[in-house]
Amino acid sequence: MSTPTSTTTPTTTGTTGTTTGTGSSVLTVAQLAAALPGALRKLDPRELLATPVMLVVEIGAVATTVMSVLDPSTLGWLVTLWLWLTVVFGTLAESVAEGRGKAQAASLRELQTETPARRVRGSADQLTYTGNLTDLPTDEVPSTSLHAGDVVVVEAGERIPGDGDVVAGVASVDESAVTGESAPVIRESGGDRSAVTGGTVVLSDRIVVRVTSEPGQSFVDRMIALVEGSERQRTPNEIALNVLLSSLTVVFVVVCGSLYFLADYSGAHQSPLVLTALLVCLIPTTIGALLSAIGIAGMDRLVRRNVLAMSGRAVEAAGDVDVLLLDKTGTITYGNRQAAELLAVPGVTSAELAEAALLSSLADETPEGRSIVTLVGGAVATPPGATFVAFSASTRMSGLDLPGRTLRKGAGSAVAQWVHSTGSPAAHASVAAIEAHVQHVSESGGTPLVVAEQVGSDPARLLGVIHLKDVVKDGIRERFEELRAMGIRTVMITGDNAVTAAAIAQEAGVDDVLAEATPEDKLALIRREQQGGRMVAMCGDGTNDAPALAQADVGVAMNTGTTAAKEAGNMVDLDSDPTKLLDVVEIGKQLLITRGALTTFSVANDVAKYFAILPAMFVVAFPDLDVLNVMRLSSPESAIVSAVVFNALVIVALIPLALRGVAYRPASASALLQRNLLVYGVGGLIAPFLGIKLLDLVISHIPGL
Repeated sequence: MSTPTSTTTPTTTGTTGTTTGTGSSVLTVAQLAAALPGALRKLDPRELLATPVMLVVEIGAVATTVMSVLDPSTLGWLVTLWLWLTVVFGTLAESVAEGRGKAQAASLRELQTETPARRVRGSADQLTYTGNLTDLPTDEVPSTSLHAGDVVVVEAGERIPGDGDVVAGVASVDESAVTGESAPVIRESGGDRSAVTGGTVVLSDRIVVRVTSEPGQSFVDRMIALVEGSERQRTPNEIALNVLLSSLTVVFVVVCGSLYFLADYSGAHQSPLVLTALLVCLIPTTIGALLSAIGIAGMDRLVRRNVLAMSGRAVEAAGDVDVLLLDKTGTITYGNRQAAELLAVPGVTSAELAEAALLSSLADETPEGRSIVTLVGGAVATPPGATFVAFSASTRMSGLDLPGRTLRKGAGSAVAQWVHSTGSPAAHASVAAIEAHVQHVSESGGTPLVVAEQVGSDPARLLGVIHLKDVVKDGIRERFEELRAMGIRTVMITGDNAVTAAAIAQEAGVDDVLAEATPEDKLALIRREQQGGRMVAMCGDGTNDAPALAQADVGVAMNTGTTAAKEAGNMVDLDSDPTKLLDVVEIGKQLLITRGALTTFSVANDVAKYFAILPAMFVVAFPDLDVLNVMRLSSPESAIVSAVVFNALVIVALIPLALRGVAYRPASASALLQRNLLVYGVGGLIAPFLGIKLLDLVISHIPGL
């Protein structure tokens, strides 16, 4: 294991408040009907300015409409009809993608109903420095009138009127309307679980909340805007691809314009109608129509996993991540350490150690304490006269006081000090045995708890060690292997000592480890990786994680975390599951792969259209061009219409793929490129030959063509 260098956070599959997975790959008639009005509204040229390729198609459709009215012909009306359908199909793709978020937005809007709020009355100093805010008078006001800095009191059964932080009290809160998770969560002041979301409901007790958002800028407002796509900003890669497509379009406009004069000069006059059809078939209309839908669908796939991305840039960055920083607890391990075995010292029987471990854990309600009871054989009745001793940070021990007998369990050094304080010699033989057990447990990645007993006023004696094991999550090693195949390095971050951290890292299969890490260490590590040209992803939930979340290229904040953490990250996981980071990376890569695959397909299928339209246009003037008519199409007019129809239908055929995303398989970049060139490059060359030929067999029978 090398020195600390980097970290990664795995991702799990979550559930949105609505659905899970990537959604159906088949478009239903109901979906298309619901999206059609939005598609027609997007025919406004001002809407199409963002997609210059489709704007050129619409201009061509308007031009052919005018030409067909002035000089009616079957060819003219067929070309005009299918050029308009090409534009509608393009806007329909974006409208369908946006429509998938409408249901989510509708359910979220239910949280925005105006509710009465009990605002604490007082000056800014009083609201900031008063210890017991519940003693101050309150005024009932509508929730829409609350501003950042206002303080409200919320009791059981009431809806939280706005986003904020709990500044007093503790309560159980129902957040199912936001997260889709039916189990209530605990929100309390003074920790990393103090943030509350407006519209959620307090189920028990009473809390005092300091509002942190202005009206219209709440977490739910941002979710609605993002799932509907109204705030979606184009990513740098998307903008660059759009510039490339626009440049190709300009080139083909110039080529087709020049062709009008060259054709006249060659004695093969071409009508503006045919040249318009040629232009639309040559420019990259397929990817131009689907580009926006691909981006929206990528955001939607995240939302369906209960991850809210603050921008498309964050999703795209996730696809380019090189290093994942993963907290050990809750991400790589289950977080709750489990008792695995009891190790007695010489002279103490296993039964004696088991009894002492059980009695000292009866009142221990921590997951570790319950696991000790389970390991030993189950709970027993509390002995009469027993007094439980709770764990405290100062003593680092817990236990049980019985008449004439005292039991303690806890950190090795703390228990050893207690034993020595009762008169037991520090050089006792059991001390060496305990130290050996403690070292063995630590080296295996576990946590040792030492058990001791004092009978009457005699010196206490050490009984043995309880081995608490950090259980590595099932399947996590295989996921790390997949990431390694993709060229992503994983780094485990933990506060454990180097020996324990190394053991867990080896079992989990991470590439690197940062032991005894502080928030400053995380930030320094991220900066080192970025200076080396690598992109870093991490997750966090505390205020102390905020600087690192802001510095990381992909920072996933937990919804249960503090407001500072959520504002610093560029994604928020509503399920607060640190392992979700792995899914975020996969979705980002799927977005980039889908965009690249469909761009490859679009450019490749344009090549086949040359063999359909160019021979049809010039074969009369240049009979030798008949050799290019490899499809043996029926007539020049049928060839032109078939190419235009295919150009429109292929957009509809690819909408489900754009929304679902290309199937993602963990592999290196070169392997993915080779596969996409083979499937979508070669497929893009072959599909138009077959499609145009089949269409020609039908279109050639249209009267008047």
